[in-house]
Amino acid sequence: MMRDSVFNCCVSPPHPPGGVEEHHQQRSRAQAPPPNDMRFLIFFDFDETLVDECSDDSMVTVAPGGALPGWLKDTYRPGRYNEYMQRVLAYLAEQGITPAAIRSTVEKLPPCPGIPTLMHFLLSQPSRDFEVVCVSDANSVFIETWLQHLGFRPLFLRIFTNPAHFDDKGQLQLQPFHSHECLRCPANMCKAVVVRQYVAQRMHERGGRPYQKVLYVGDGANDFCPSLTLSPGDIAFPRRDFPMHKLIREMEEAKPGEFKASVVPWNSGEDIINTLRKILERP
Repeated sequence: MMRDSVFNCCVSPPHPPGGVEEHHQQRSRAQAPPPNDMRFLIFFDFDETLVDECSDDSMVTVAPGGALPGWLKDTYRPGRYNEYMQRVLAYLAEQGITPAAIRSTVEKLPPCPGIPTLMHFLLSQPSRDFEVVCVSDANSVFIETWLQHLGFRPLFLRIFTNPAHFDDKGQLQLQPFHSHECLRCPANMCKAVVVRQYVAQRMHERGGRPYQKVLYVGDGANDFCPSLTLSPGDIAFPRRDFPMHKLIREMEEAKPGEFKASVVPWNSGEDIINTLRKILERP
């Protein structure tokens, strides 16, 4: 799903109509407005960042025989994974796979190394320190199910992802998050659009006052795109030797100084905690 060159990524993607508030974010209607004096804004990807595998791939394990039929796998088209997953979920429903089986499979997804420690660290901080947001190309049912199961859901102020719900027949219905014009990203989501709009919206709500730092934790090629929106003084946390990290290194080698944010690769959530402790110690 990656294009020919790292530089095809849409650094300043056009804003779709409205803004992130009009897109599919999962939030309790009773939730209070976010505080406007939080010091740091931190974004997390989900697949292979919070969970140590692709949540969509886990659905194969609940299929009959633990495999998808060849005719179904052959329908995948590059950049159209969301549409492919819609067909996979329809097939699972046709095979009698229940919502309970799907939720149970998601609940068993292993966290990445050190991620539970990182989540508990963030939960232990004063409420004014970190505003935590998830931006993911997974879906709302998978993310909400996993976070609730591990007790981490209260940490996340917003979740931006592809909307999903179980219909009356028990089929998990999946929709694309939005449309965009970025040449690199999958057709259903450019995370750079989400990050840029959310930061701009929150800046407005904060009376124009910026965060001390914006932080982005991810692993994949589609996490590289939003990391390009970060400013000097912000921090990108790419999972070490995963596509996001490789693309950052490619840009730094080809165009030194083009990538603005500081880069802190991570193998474990504890690597991220070490950096967060340092920035918390600064006035």
